[in-house]
Amino acid sequence: MTLKGAVAMGTGVMIGAGIFALTGQVAELAGPLMPMAFLVAAVVSAFSAYSYIKLAAAYPSAGGIAMFLQKAYGPGIVTGACALLMAGSMIINESLVARTFATYTMRAFDAEPSPVLLSALAVALIGFAYLINIAGNTVVERISSISAAIKIGGIVIFAVAALWASGISFPAVLPADSGFEASPEGFIAGVAIAILAYKGFTTITNSGGELVNPSKNVGRAIMISLVICLVVYLLVALAVQNNLTIDEIIAAKNYSLAEASRPSLGTNGVGFTIAIAIIATASGLIASTFAVSRMLTMLTEMKLIPHRHFGMTGRLQGHLLVYTVVLASILAAFFDLSRIASLGAIYYLVMDIAVHWGVLKHLREEIDANATVLVTAIALDLTALGAFLWIKANSDIWIIIIAAVSIVAIFLLEGLFLRKGRQPETHSHS
Repeated sequence: MTLKGAVAMGTGVMIGAGIFALTGQVAELAGPLMPMAFLVAAVVSAFSAYSYIKLAAAYPSAGGIAMFLQKAYGPGIVTGACALLMAGSMIINESLVARTFATYTMRAFDAEPSPVLLSALAVALIGFAYLINIAGNTVVERISSISAAIKIGGIVIFAVAALWASGISFPAVLPADSGFEASPEGFIAGVAIAILAYKGFTTITNSGGELVNPSKNVGRAIMISLVICLVVYLLVALAVQNNLTIDEIIAAKNYSLAEASRPSLGTNGVGFTIAIAIIATASGLIASTFAVSRMLTMLTEMKLIPHRHFGMTGRLQGHLLVYTVVLASILAAFFDLSRIASLGAIYYLVMDIAVHWGVLKHLREEIDANATVLVTAIALDLTALGAFLWIKANSDIWIIIIAAVSIVAIFLLEGLFLRKGRQPETHSHS
């Protein structure tokens, strides 16, 4: 894979549902400072990327966060549980993408937002992603590259047209023009959700071994992808904020981009935005399903998670594709968008802190990593996670209880599995 291919893949995964599903969620927490939240989230993600870039440069063929965790913590509970948190956050992201697809599709037909139809459409898209994935790698790759160009181009056209038509003005960035008071912890919690729009850069590290000159190109691809995404997200955030008040963004939070195109671009603008959203969400889900099944396959081969065939024949990755699709479908059917996003943010930040801590504690000298950058990355993650938990404790305590119970359960079950004498092998699978 060339540098250009890696950048296309990274941006393709990042600019998926993230921007369609999360703009409204971030506005709800950060208020008029929403564009700023996306900017700060990019800075946090750049610090986060440091560990992954260093690890991918040192172990290019290892590919995958599971292997990075194993290098830091050995083949034990921490590696298995944290890798499962990463896989969990990706599966959560898939259900977020699927529900976003369903929400925008229903807007296209001006359908009443029926919960049953929403869940049915979301599950149908996950089923479609499964069919594309079993069709083979080349089909997945072809769809990903074509759709990446369409959706990035489409989103930029939407943002520029909406900004232009509304008369480009930037006072909307300042909180003075709105009655909405964003608290400091609300802003930081908004940053925590906005980080989900950038976490797709980890897909590039998972493909380190397939990249030309990986020790240089993984880092370059991640940084170029982050910069492209930041520019696109800022354009979108400003376009939305120039066309809608904060209250309107929050009211339409699950389809805020479509609503933002209405005042300045009319019905055609809404139709165009919905079409781009449908392409972006469908293609993002296909790529993500592929990545998760690969990661779970690696964990199974490392003997870090149990595996039951349930009568299925064929390759291991095919079985794990079924598991991934079933889990994502259950989440998409029963959870709403903001709860799914919250759970994904918590899982991802916990796993990310574990990666940085592992590098700082065990691999710093081996991979020549800078302690100050690592400590900063951990501090930024902890700040975002702390503020987010504080806000959720006051507004939706159940999501914190679900997150805490599920994380403890993952660690306990992983410990039980490893204690049953299935101690994993120490050699690595590239």
